[in-house]
Amino acid sequence: MPTSAEARRRARTERARAEFGPRAQAALDALALLDFAWHDCYAEPAPPEQVVEDVWTVASGNLAELIQAVHLAVIDFRDLRLWADRRRPGVPDRPD
Repeated sequence: MPTSAEARRRARTERARAEFGPRAQAALDALALLDFAWHDCYAEPAPPEQVVEDVWTVASGNLAELIQAVHLAVIDFRDLRLWADRRRPGVPDRPD
């Protein structure tokens, strides 16, 4: 995992461009805010890679859903995981 905010942004840039096209910078800004919020809430520099992967999965190239996923990641990343799993192919539905 990249250790600086700048390195994390660089590492996420290619995927942001692929998934968000001209809105890639806005997506990267939202992910940077996730890093700040995660640090404030959990005293870690950034969320675990699986949480970030869940955010990408939920967003599916939709900036509004990315923002919702970023918010949920900080509030309760377990609920984010459930949302992401429902979008992943081959993952069976979990009981509510």
